[in-house]
Amino acid sequence: MKIAIASGKGGTGKTTLAVNLASFLAESRKVVLCDLDVEEPNSGLFIKGKLIHREDKFKMIPEWEKDKCTLCGHCQKVCNFHAVIQLGDQIMVFPELCHSCYACSELCPVDALPMIPQKMGELKQFKKEGLSFVESRLDIGQEQAVPLIAQTREDLDKNFDDDFIKLFDAPPGTSCPVIEATKDADFVILITEPTPFGLHDLTLAVDTMRELEKNFGVIVNRHGIGNNDVLTYCQKKNIPVISKLPNDRRIAELYSRGSLIYQKIPEFKKQLVNIADYLLKLQEEGIR
Repeated sequence: MKIAIASGKGGTGKTTLAVNLASFLAESRKVVLCDLDVEEPNSGLFIKGKLIHREDKFKMIPEWEKDKCTLCGHCQKVCNFHAVIQLGDQIMVFPELCHSCYACSELCPVDALPMIPQKMGELKQFKKEGLSFVESRLDIGQEQAVPLIAQTREDLDKNFDDDFIKLFDAPPGTSCPVIEATKDADFVILITEPTPFGLHDLTLAVDTMRELEKNFGVIVNRHGIGNNDVLTYCQKKNIPVISKLPNDRRIAELYSRGSLIYQKIPEFKKQLVNIADYLLKLQEEGIR
């Protein structure tokens, strides 16, 4: 079962939930947590596992070979992302815009644009007791998170079989990285907070998940602040509210120290039990 934890905005508690839920489930089941927020992964601050594997990740970028080129301009015409441009007698390639679609390279009549690997980031795998943890980090200066997220998911499927519960800590927002991180998830948890900003961005996330035809539910974090507009919205839209995580200063203190919360606060652990029961029931019912 693949479970993505997402939200319409940052700072709602995705990582807090992801690391605590993964660690709790790993006490009795095979679990792998994957941090797909590759621009700023921080789940590792709480897992603190032993590094067992590290590898560089590459994307393929065209390289112009001037001696072969006839300056026909076809590469510029077929590139939908304006990553290849002809300026006079020069072909300019912009790696930051390239989506590695291979169109310019495959359709060049004289093979003047071979694809070459360019490092875009790094993948690390950690182990902590019964929990496996995978983290990918985009290199500074790289502008596209989607290729690294896609390769990380592929590695996860290759190295961890269906016996594992796979938890994805997704990027914030509703843009392309979130869609890539959640597109093959069996269930998506949308975590929000009971504030006007939380409700606004939750509606965007809900619209996105419905467009992707995903099964999803909502968890309200910091329950007790703000108002009940989020709960009213979920009721009106027939969205299941899986849990309400308490607003507790002790949680913020533990988080700031990089500590797991459920091990110290029984009320939080009780909510994790409810969340785990909900997800395992979905698994039993065949939502895979």
